[in-house]
Amino acid sequence: MKLLLAGLFLILAVGTHAQWYNFPREAYQGARDMWRAYDDMKDANWKNSDKYFHARGNYDAAQRGPGGRWAAEVISDGREWVQGNSGRGHEDSAADQQANRWGRDGGDPNHYRPAGLPDQY
Repeated sequence: MKLLLAGLFLILAVGTHAQWYNFPREAYQGARDMWRAYDDMKDANWKNSDKYFHARGNYDAAQRGPGGRWAAEVISDGREWVQGNSGRGHEDSAADQQANRWGRDGGDPNHYRPAGLPDQY
């Protein structure tokens, strides 16, 4: 009986987490998405585009799956923690985090897109 219950538990546990082996790949790809958004932000050098690139990086990473969403959250929170401790304004950091959550939760990054930003971004 114990063996049957253990087997049933194992089947249910594995069945609900059948994609656990994808997590590291998704996290790596999500980190790359975040880097690409950061690189594009530097390349664009467009006034008031910061929130758009925050939302876009988090959105792209979260679309990878749980690993990508995790990577986006860790990178975003770490970045805001470092910048918050460097004397940057609390209001700007809170607005960045709002854009981060918007993107991670599946919100359209274009909500934050500034007027005139070239289409390549």
